[in-house]
Amino acid sequence: MDFQFAFWQMLYLFIAPQKLIKVFRARKHSKSQYARDDPAFLVLFTGALCLTSVGFSLVLNLSIIQFIKFLFFVIFVDCIGAGLLIATILWYLTNTFLKPKMNLQDIEWGFSFDMHLNAFFPPLILLHFIQLFFYNGLISHDWFLSILLGNTFWLGASFYYVYITFLGYNSMQILSHTRLFLAPIPWFVLLYFISLFANWNISQALMNFYKYRVL
Repeated sequence: MDFQFAFWQMLYLFIAPQKLIKVFRARKHSKSQYARDDPAFLVLFTGALCLTSVGFSLVLNLSIIQFIKFLFFVIFVDCIGAGLLIATILWYLTNTFLKPKMNLQDIEWGFSFDMHLNAFFPPLILLHFIQLFFYNGLISHDWFLSILLGNTFWLGASFYYVYITFLGYNSMQILSHTRLFLAPIPWFVLLYFISLFANWNISQALMNFYKYRVL
């Protein structure tokens, strides 16, 4: 397992995700597949899920049993469960509507799930790690600055997920109209401004939901 290369991919998911397009295309030319065959990224990803869940549990003052429940939800529901659903939907839509009918090559389901993991990683670090340093001291309050900061974290996480998903599918030269993957962004921006005007602290609401489901 090439952990150095996997760590490099994680770093570039933050600072320059567009550079990973070359990685996807190089894998296709060298191994005739877009999906990963090295589990190193998945191992590091799982480690990040566990470590950030520990920090999340400390901020929410969860017990050991609640932490185990929280970790279960994060891994098997938020990440894998949602990933299976999203990957399957996008795999079907791309092969059905975005691929020329005369092209017999299909998008691999494994590639679609890889794209979910890539897109999920920056939001994981933003929301389950960086945000935690600001939550109790600032975001958890009812101030407008708290709402602004918390909701901006979620907007940034949403942008990351959509943009990295777009980059991944845009790297598939057999697909057309891949800019459709960017369509949710204006809706995220609209929801962001509505939440600010409505004084709705998205981070606080979701933190309460996370805590409620492990009680």
